[in-house]
Amino acid sequence: MAIKPRIAQKDVTLHILKTFGIHMSKKLGQNFLIDGNVVEGIVSAAKVSQGDAVLEIGPGIGTLTQGLAEAGADVTAVELDRRLLDVLAKTLEGYDNVKVVHGDILKIDISREINKEKYKLVANLPYYITTPIIMKFLEEHLPVELLVTMVQKEVAERMVAKPGGKDYGALSVAVQYYTEPEIMFIVPPKAFIPSPAVESAVIRCTVRTTPPVQVASERMFFRVVKAAFAQRRKTLANALKAGGLDKEILEQVLTEANVDGMRRGEQLSLDEFAAIANAWTNLTNAH
Repeated sequence: MAIKPRIAQKDVTLHILKTFGIHMSKKLGQNFLIDGNVVEGIVSAAKVSQGDAVLEIGPGIGTLTQGLAEAGADVTAVELDRRLLDVLAKTLEGYDNVKVVHGDILKIDISREINKEKYKLVANLPYYITTPIIMKFLEEHLPVELLVTMVQKEVAERMVAKPGGKDYGALSVAVQYYTEPEIMFIVPPKAFIPSPAVESAVIRCTVRTTPPVQVASERMFFRVVKAAFAQRRKTLANALKAGGLDKEILEQVLTEANVDGMRRGEQLSLDEFAAIANAWTNLTNAH
């Protein structure tokens, strides 16, 4: 396996972009990582060891891919930007443990590209598409054991937020239902070119084998969560009504769940959301 110059350096990155005539695409949210310590930090957060199956989303010019490959991972890297395929063929030449796939991660058949019992997802995600990507892997119960992603710092803060604060919302509940999230470290804007206007954070989400709360219907659980946060200024009772909870059984549901309808969604724990969803499921089935 070739040991090559580090891509995660400003001069190397600029040289690669210039050689291939690549201009960064704002539309695709491209910011190229130029800090080798950040690459090492991500690889270490993902606990990558020899032979680990890793799915990388948006390899760009191969900066993080190189770090993962040199740690011994078997990397499947999915890149949307066709212009970068030739770049990756060159920058990752000699790494026989890397497969580059051209496609949109939200549309391709992932199991066809990475047919492993378990794999780790590692990615420096474009800010505009962070949540849909993370939620796809969790909701579809894909065989991911660990997600280590670099995201906008405020998104990471929402993912780990506890009830009671403005950061706590539907994303917090969903991520904490499926995984145990922890912010590993903060990444300053100067670690990229061009420098984004905000700080980033690397967050590790360890996928749970069983959820922290028992729900009769996952669909109903998330329906309650979405309704509770859809109009944050409304009381829980009004938000649930607006979300389609029948007025007839609303009071009964809240009584059975032992939750005060005058509270707001952002004050509820996962246990309380589960209690409401289970009461709603039970009463609907009983009718």
